[in-house]
Amino acid sequence: MTTRQHDDALLIRGGLVVPMARDREFFVGDVAVRGGRIEAVGKLDAEAAAGRRVLDAGGAAVLPGFVQGHVHVVQSLLRHQAEGLELLDWLRLRTLPYEAALDGDAVEAAAELGIAELLCGGTTAALDFGTTHDHERVFRAAARLGVRLCSGKTHMDLGEGTPAALLEDRDRSLAEAAELGDRWHGAADGRLSYVVAPRFALSCTPELLAGCVALARGRGWLLATHAAESRAEVEAVRGLTGCGNISYLDRCGLTGGDVVLAHGIHLEPGDRELLAATGTTICHCPGANLKLGSGIADVPALLAAGVRVALGADGPPCNNRLSVFHEMALAATLPALRHGPAAIDPWRVLAMATRDGAAALHLGHEIGTLEAGKAADLVVVDLEDWSMLPAGDPASRIVFGGSAQMVRHVLVAGRPLVVDGTLVAADPVALAQRVGDAWEATRRRMEERA
Repeated sequence: MTTRQHDDALLIRGGLVVPMARDREFFVGDVAVRGGRIEAVGKLDAEAAAGRRVLDAGGAAVLPGFVQGHVHVVQSLLRHQAEGLELLDWLRLRTLPYEAALDGDAVEAAAELGIAELLCGGTTAALDFGTTHDHERVFRAAARLGVRLCSGKTHMDLGEGTPAALLEDRDRSLAEAAELGDRWHGAADGRLSYVVAPRFALSCTPELLAGCVALARGRGWLLATHAAESRAEVEAVRGLTGCGNISYLDRCGLTGGDVVLAHGIHLEPGDRELLAATGTTICHCPGANLKLGSGIADVPALLAAGVRVALGADGPPCNNRLSVFHEMALAATLPALRHGPAAIDPWRVLAMATRDGAAALHLGHEIGTLEAGKAADLVVVDLEDWSMLPAGDPASRIVFGGSAQMVRHVLVAGRPLVVDGTLVAADPVALAQRVGDAWEATRRRMEERA
């Protein structure tokens, strides 16, 4: 239930507030928002609601907006079309031909679909990989829909079996990224930022990787790539470079506090210590790793070594959903197979999906916790679904019992984007029609090129 007043000044009222500034802190209270920022968090009196639009949070938890450290919104049209394949075949047979067949309209429709799903599932910020072309359209969709997105085109100038349309000239690829980043980094009142995103070691020459590192560090942008995802990938990297996957990336400059490496499953002796010493983030993507049969990252060992770990759903064709709830549940349960049922605390997992993800995106000063002065990125999650009852520890309820369908309200920079479970940032019916049309056109192009 909502009460409409001035959209600039809001009160999220009567929820179980879980600020995530500290673990195990929660209380029934309110969050006051003004000018896109959190004005106050606590039990506010009736006077605080005067002149404000009120969003009801009764029977719900109020949390920082979830942050995902690795997604591919541009792959959203390929959902349910790339089943039963391991990573390298999944790329070669389905995903790369799909990306080569995308035109600008399909890129934008795919981005809209992915962003809409993220928002409706409570994810307010994400680090996103594009494809090699038309990335301007991803930023347009993100600007329009209101999400906080750190995104970049991907880079590829190598790869056996890669469609010719995706193999880039190195200098042109870097120039396009520089132009995109110069235009979009800091756009939409700071909601959008740029990440330099070489796909992975097998798709980039050493010269291209070096160019990506120089570009990112010259501009102060983040760097991201995939690493140590499957055994076949790791073996191929060793055959190509003569060293392990993480060691090779480190040699190329792709480690550091400005680097997010997706996956980090098949690590070699010394890798965890190297990642910790350099401040490199690993983004754990358990849903995609299970579906592709890639393996299970040893998250407790990473955390024990001092490595920062974020969570991400990866891409819709290798996960079929962009739900942070799915990733949290898996991240909290899979470690039991190796380390026992107490391997990881649900509060630690909830931190990965909020403040740790924000820190990985260099946004910890802005988002990731509910504190006065920070940007008002927050999510309200119903606690009255059957799987949430009876009452108990809120981290356990959300991590083990939560789902995207329980998201009631979502705000980014104080703007309500989902209200009472409904996307208000776009027309869902029109978007679904664009998605269907774009997939049919892309599918036909894929068939023509096969």
